[in-house]
Amino acid sequence: MRLYCPLQDAGAADPVKRGKMSKYNELKEKCWKANMEVPRHGLAVYTFGNVSALDPSEGIFAIKPSGVPYDEMKAEDMVLLDLDGKKVEGKMNPSSDTPTHIVLYRSLSGVNGIVHAHSTYAVAWAQACRPIPIYGTTHADHLSGDIPVTEVMSDEMIRGQYEEQTGYQIINALKEKNLSPRDVQMILVACHGPFTWGPTPDKAVYNAVVLEEIAKMAYISEQVNPDIKRMKEPLINKHYQRKHGKDAYYGQTKNKQE
Repeated sequence: MRLYCPLQDAGAADPVKRGKMSKYNELKEKCWKANMEVPRHGLAVYTFGNVSALDPSEGIFAIKPSGVPYDEMKAEDMVLLDLDGKKVEGKMNPSSDTPTHIVLYRSLSGVNGIVHAHSTYAVAWAQACRPIPIYGTTHADHLSGDIPVTEVMSDEMIRGQYEEQTGYQIINALKEKNLSPRDVQMILVACHGPFTWGPTPDKAVYNAVVLEEIAKMAYISEQVNPDIKRMKEPLINKHYQRKHGKDAYYGQTKNKQE
């Protein structure tokens, strides 16, 4: 895979690309708005974290610029790249996690938004290299199993293309655990932090917020009762199926999901 290069700016002087500026501006606006939800929900501080937004019809995604504080960012600061990592538009360097986003977009069908957060409780579980057990119904409303954690990255992977290998860490974990990225839209990268995704950037942010809440609840539950057990399967299935099953009845319309 060819990774992005900050010096490449293909399309900046291309009249065909300039003719698509309105479409690109819409993508940038969508990405910027999703990024602004990160500090609003306490998912990261300062310049931590990033959100990207993919236009699948164009094969182009927008992503937060690297090292720019959220309160200084504007929609026009979002950087556009293709799925080979070539910069299509933007004056700034894209997020250093861009190669991770590329791997996920190329590997996960139907994913059009990705979030990498640095939220406190989710990061704590990731640093502990522990999956988050399914202890209660709030968790079961969103997943029917534990929130997975990847393996710790090998020295060889670290010495290679680190951010790209982070993406493969995630993909390998999903495959090894036989998890569908449609059903499980969140994961902890061991020693690092959470990544979430979804069919839209807004849904990916929603998943990041939910993950942080579940992580916090699980942590507190273990403090209240160190001998806590995983919730029993019939209750897990009831809550998951009423919201996501073929006969789901949660919400105002049958089969409607948040």
